[in-house]
Amino acid sequence: MERRCIDPHRRNRSVLSSPKRPLLLPVSALAFLAIVSRHSSAADQPQWGEHYSRNMVSTEIGLPDSCDPGTGANVKWTVPLGAQTYSTPIVAGGKVLIGTNNEPPRDARRKGDRTVLLCLNEADGSSCWQLVALKRGGDPYLDWPNVGICSPPTVDGDRVYVVSTRGEVLCLDLNGQANGNQGFQDERHFLVPPDSEPLDVSATDADVLWVFDMVKEVGVYTHDSAHTSILIDGQCLYANTGNGVDNTHRAIRAPEAPSLIVLDKGTGRLVARDGEGIGPRTFHCTWSSPALAEVAGHRAVFYGGADGVCYAFDAWQSAATDTVGKLTRLWRFDCDPTAPKEHIHQYVGNRREGPSTINSMPVYHDGRLYVAAGGDVWWGKTHATLKCLDVASAVGDAGPKELWSYALDERTCSTPAVYNGLVFLADCGGRVHCLDADTGQPCWVHEAGAEIWGSTLVADGKVYVGTHGGELCTLAASKEKKVLATVKLDSMIHGTPTAANGVLYVATMKQLYALAVTR
Repeated sequence: MERRCIDPHRRNRSVLSSPKRPLLLPVSALAFLAIVSRHSSAADQPQWGEHYSRNMVSTEIGLPDSCDPGTGANVKWTVPLGAQTYSTPIVAGGKVLIGTNNEPPRDARRKGDRTVLLCLNEADGSSCWQLVALKRGGDPYLDWPNVGICSPPTVDGDRVYVVSTRGEVLCLDLNGQANGNQGFQDERHFLVPPDSEPLDVSATDADVLWVFDMVKEVGVYTHDSAHTSILIDGQCLYANTGNGVDNTHRAIRAPEAPSLIVLDKGTGRLVARDGEGIGPRTFHCTWSSPALAEVAGHRAVFYGGADGVCYAFDAWQSAATDTVGKLTRLWRFDCDPTAPKEHIHQYVGNRREGPSTINSMPVYHDGRLYVAAGGDVWWGKTHATLKCLDVASAVGDAGPKELWSYALDERTCSTPAVYNGLVFLADCGGRVHCLDADTGQPCWVHEAGAEIWGSTLVADGKVYVGTHGGELCTLAASKEKKVLATVKLDSMIHGTPTAANGVLYVATMKQLYALAVTR
């Protein structure tokens, strides 16, 4: 049986030409096509990374090398965010979506420590609507204080999918309340504390369509903050759960909770879950999001486990089922087979040795999978590796063949960018690495001068990356190292730059910049 999730709203497209008759166009039409072709790369960016593959590349062209916020050069617009922003901007349907916190409040009715998803007008950054969600409260390690929504949203048509810091998968209307309050009808209670008076829904509030609470429904034990980039495949929604350690960092309170789940994107109903028992082997938290590709006769979902193992699952066949299934594992690849596998939390304070984890996303490109694994960003050993796996020939539980491995002296939570025979990867030590994609041999290393938690973005022949020093670095995406610009922005950069429709979006802790070439 073909294990594929079918989208009933997807229409077949026919090719409007005949192989027996050449298509003749008037000169005016050819001129029009020439104009269109120059801008054909302009597109939305509805998901973090390339659709399905998660490759950190974009086909956008005409992007600026640098900008000057002081003079406004190459700055289309800027918008103030909260005081702490860890998310990556997403662009779709004329909207820009970005997670942040509620400091200062944008709605006088919703004050205090809240998490926020802002929806802005792509043209000028003006506000369309916002989701102002509650924090869990109590133990700060369940939902770290003053941290806003860290998860990059995913847009599918007119639906926005995002994971809150409370461990809830939320489906929102991209149009907000502009087309009425649809789906879930109890926002007035849902978005206020239990002991508070309900608030009527306003025109600037988000329209919540459905909610899936991973804590209540599958027993997840949240830690710090969820970081999930939802993957949509037909009617199926894939999400890593954010299951993690408790406040001692030495125990997993929910060892039976899944690390990866599948929901019906239309209703939020649980469809399937993994059965790999990753929980007890989780060193910190499940923060890696899945990728997908057609490879080796399977539609495969690739998932980086918090146990340092990369898993491949058969993509789920259909959301139209009344039972909750278990994802079928195609293979597993241990990225650090010699690392400790038992009593792993005794290595929390050990900076030299310990278990590995995977915080970034696996990237599929041309029959290969690129996976970064190693020490956690906060705890344990401080080194990591980037693996290149031949997944096109992977057979059974033997898994894929390792083609090469590149050692990193520092940990990494960055997702690789594979472009033009090169691999670009940043590490937490503030280095940007350029490798030969075939051999894994280094071409060059750039010292950015401050920690990097986001990923490199390759677009328009350039590599963009932000640092904790608040600098946006631009390098040539080439085998020879060339620094094009280093621009100091207002505050730290935690997320990844996003390119869409001829504009580069960069979120600092406090500001969102829309950068475009000005004349």
